[in-house]
Amino acid sequence: MTSAEIRTHVVRPSDAERERVLAVLREGAGSGRLSHDTFLGRMDVALNARSRTELDEALAGLPTGGRATRALLRTAGRVSGFWMRMRQAWRAERLPGLSLPQAGTGLLTIGRRPGSGLRLNDSSVSRTHAELRREDGDWVLYDLGSTNGTHVNGRRVAGSTRVRPGDQVRFGRLEFRLATG
Repeated sequence: MTSAEIRTHVVRPSDAERERVLAVLREGAGSGRLSHDTFLGRMDVALNARSRTELDEALAGLPTGGRATRALLRTAGRVSGFWMRMRQAWRAERLPGLSLPQAGTGLLTIGRRPGSGLRLNDSSVSRTHAELRREDGDWVLYDLGSTNGTHVNGRRVAGSTRVRPGDQVRFGRLEFRLATG
């Protein structure tokens, strides 16, 4: 081989190397380090790689250590998640209670506007933010197109959702825990 041929000669990655990269990518997607789209894109790069450099590019920003490293990272993620759940549980118990209206009342308006059934004087709450309606024996919370959103148990309400005592509700920045009246 001439020196020009040696310089242009590229060593193709082996199937074993590709499998190792795919395993790291799967672990990254499973642990939340890679979004679904990023995982698919990098998997495509790994499967079509013509050099080891391209394989290395598919792993950019991911831990590539052995089993011990991956196990340690998984454990750290679980411990972190545990403490986050503990903080959320502690915070939920400390939220002020919002009593659901008596059964005879069919509607509660929520917002900054004077005359609202529940007037919340906070700039993050819209003038007509939400309504709580009694429907078929259940309470249903409607977002009325508020700017900062209405959330139930951490999820933004798009339109309406059924609520019950114990649910956490948020109007703008203000949070409450629903309770029976």
